[in-house]
Amino acid sequence: MSEPPGAYYTAERWQNWIDRIDEEEIDPEDEDSARLLLNLQDDTAIAVAKIITAHDDGHLDEEEAVEELAEVRDIVLAEVELDDEEKLMLVDGVQTSLVCVFYAAEEYIAGGVAEDGTIEEYVRAAADAEAEEDLDAALGYCAQAGTRIIDGDELAMDLAEELDFGLVAEWVNGLDSLQTAMSDPEVVEEDEDSE
Repeated sequence: MSEPPGAYYTAERWQNWIDRIDEEEIDPEDEDSARLLLNLQDDTAIAVAKIITAHDDGHLDEEEAVEELAEVRDIVLAEVELDDEEKLMLVDGVQTSLVCVFYAAEEYIAGGVAEDGTIEEYVRAAADAEAEEDLDAALGYCAQAGTRIIDGDELAMDLAEELDFGLVAEWVNGLDSLQTAMSDPEVVEEDEDSE
C-alpha cells in the first residue's frame, strides 16, 4: 500500500517554485512576493503533514515515514542556485524555517508527542537556549513544540510575535506553516501558467 516514489514531494515541484521566484520581481514588503515565499514554505509543510498522516493512518511504518521525510528534506534543504543574492537570502529564510518542521515530524514519528510542556513553554525554552547560544537545544525545544502542534495543540500567533528576530523566530514561523498544513492539508496550487 506504499506510495510511489515522489508521491509526497518531488525535486521538480521544488524547482518549479524556485524558477518562479527566479523569474518574478521579489520584494518581501510586497504582499504577492510575501505570499509566494509563504506558499513555497506551506507547500513543503503540506507534504510533511501528508507523510505524518499516512504514518498515523498506518499506511507508512516508522522507517518508511522517516525515509519519506528524509527524501523531502534532501530536496528542500539542498543548496539553491539563484543569481540574485536577495532572492537567495529569502529562499534561505524559508529553508531555515522548514528545518524545524522536519525535526518536529521526525521526533513525532519516532518518539510521539512531547509531554513535558506546552507549546508556549517549549518555545520560551527555545528562545532562552538561543539567547545562551545553545542552538541545538533551541532546535530541540522547537521540535518538541512541533510535536504538540502535530498532535493538535495550537500555536498562538502572539507568542510568535513576541520573539526576537533569530533562528527560533524562523523555526516558529515554520511551525506555523506546519500547523496550517495539519489542519488543512490542501495542496498549494502552483499557478497554471507555470509549466
